[in-house]
Amino acid sequence: MTTGTTTWTRDDVLAHRVRAHQLDRDTGGTVADTAVLDLGVQETGPAGAGRWALQVRGLLDPADDDLVTAWTLRGAPHTYRRADLAGVAAATWPWSEADAAKRIFDGARPLRAAGIPVLDALDHVAAEMRDVAAAPTVKGDMSGALRHRLPEPYLRFCTPCGAVHAYEQTFRLAALHAGLVLRPGTSPPVLEQTGVRPAAAVPEQLDVVRAHLRLFGPSTPKQVAAYVDSTVAEVERRWPADAEPVTVDGEQRWVLPGAEPPDRVRTTRLLAPFDPYLQVRDRELLVPDRPVKELWPVLGRPGAVLVDGEVAGTWRPTTKGGRLSLAITRWRPVEQAAVEEQAEAMAAARGLAPGGVSLDPPG
Repeated sequence: MTTGTTTWTRDDVLAHRVRAHQLDRDTGGTVADTAVLDLGVQETGPAGAGRWALQVRGLLDPADDDLVTAWTLRGAPHTYRRADLAGVAAATWPWSEADAAKRIFDGARPLRAAGIPVLDALDHVAAEMRDVAAAPTVKGDMSGALRHRLPEPYLRFCTPCGAVHAYEQTFRLAALHAGLVLRPGTSPPVLEQTGVRPAAAVPEQLDVVRAHLRLFGPSTPKQVAAYVDSTVAEVERRWPADAEPVTVDGEQRWVLPGAEPPDRVRTTRLLAPFDPYLQVRDRELLVPDRPVKELWPVLGRPGAVLVDGEVAGTWRPTTKGGRLSLAITRWRPVEQAAVEEQAEAMAAARGLAPGGVSLDPPG
């Protein structure tokens, strides 16, 4: 990593990210060319949030068989191309013993106390899950089966559940290694077997560090580590040798070769609370004039109104009588017709009728 001389402004960063995320596409997207699927689209929040994230990037009607959802980064459910599943399993697997311990949090302590390497433990849990899931299996049933198969260092007493089960992150990170994905639209989740095993090597397109730089650059190892739930040292060991240094507000960051600031895109998008564009770890850069807790509270995140790459406000939904209504809190002026068009498309995507949009005055 060398000191860079190229300077990017905040406007440059936002314009680059909007283009990289393809938020300038209205139609014409395909599963193969939708860039956010390289890193995965988090399926957290309202039903269909992941599909909406794809739709606002111009991927309007992907075939169900072309997409698949699995627990991967941060133990969260993410949607990927089904054709990439073996590569994703390899790309999202912990990089080292230390990395594995970091990713499973408190689950690492009893394993280490018992002299069990964390990576070996994840392999063991995956093997047991693979054996249990000969047929589609509800998460609770899988957890119950593992309770009788795993020794004490793998298990904990869960106060909310009032039961003993495997540590949650250990359970989730082992699932895809076992070939298990999440059946769409199931709650509680149903795990089903794909027969896919991790690829022997990670395809460059799916490499987590490179994909993060491609979508969220200019970025730093610290930001990538926070995104992955790893350590800065682990990310630095995997930092691309061809990454190019730039300066943003006096801070050293990096981009992939050939990345240059484009012109600012003129577009309005309603982003779901966990949309990939909002998964940045430099939140103050995205919303420099608002408390970050307004967009990223601990509980109950709102969606974001994105206007020309800037977050212009937040939105919250109400569903009543088969109609979807949105209440928008504006931080700066927005074009009502553009917001209403997005709201109508969102309602249709959820199988609902549009219920209208209310806009608070800018404040």
